[in-house]
Amino acid sequence: MPATKGKGRKYSKSAGKSVERAMHKYKRGKLKSGKGAHGPVQSRKQAIAIGLSEARAKGAKVPRQKESRAD
Repeated sequence: MPATKGKGRKYSKSAGKSVERAMHKYKRGKLKSGKGAHGPVQSRKQAIAIGLSEARAKGAKVPRQKESRAD
């Protein structure tokens, strides 16, 4: 029996689909980070973050983002 059994899902299936779609576009060089973005996304981590952000906007079950601090 796995040790993680019973903890529940952190991300919904629809969130996984959003990330999958974003990664698909990223791998083909078609993923852009914003409306007026120049060129495709360069980072794999950024592609995942874009997918999660889109899922969050659609109302999917996604854990909250960690708040960044500007010092």
